[in-house]
Amino acid sequence: MRWRSIFAIHTWIVVKEKDAATYTRYDYTAWGEPIRTNGFAPDGRWFGAAPETIVAVDGERAEALIPKIRDVIENYKFRSYGDYSVWPGPNSNTFVQAALDSVPELRAVLPPTAIGKDFPYTGKWFGVTASGTGIYASLAGYVGFSIGWVEGLEINFFGAVLGIDIRRPALKLPGLGRFGVTPGL
Repeated sequence: MRWRSIFAIHTWIVVKEKDAATYTRYDYTAWGEPIRTNGFAPDGRWFGAAPETIVAVDGERAEALIPKIRDVIENYKFRSYGDYSVWPGPNSNTFVQAALDSVPELRAVLPPTAIGKDFPYTGKWFGVTASGTGIYASLAGYVGFSIGWVEGLEINFFGAVLGIDIRRPALKLPGLGRFGVTPGL
């Protein structure tokens, strides 16, 4: 099963409310309940791959954003059995991208190896990027592009992403990921 992390990544959402004793992890999976709550440790490995933090916020900022994130989780439209599709989506990365898009204050971008992040879960095949700093177009997640200050330039061809990041200089290569300045949290 470890081969899965060679070609793509699985992303999930972790939140912890103020004064909560534990974190809550949300995954979107192909088995069992599609949106799984605490099925795995918040910082657990996924088929052998160590987790990497994409974005983290704390304090008052987190308090303000957590209700928005929970709203996305509770109202995610692909929550029925059979909705999950490994490729081109909707999958776990589509789920997390929906949260990032609905909470633009996070100003985060999923890595180029997050196959499914470009699936048009809203049904819109073109529009403004989540950050509001650019535009995107997608043909059902199979082919597309995005360009924006936060997102950089990305060309998506059958889930593989090729691109550049100007804001935090890097190349984005299909199957390999991002090479350049490490994004700050």
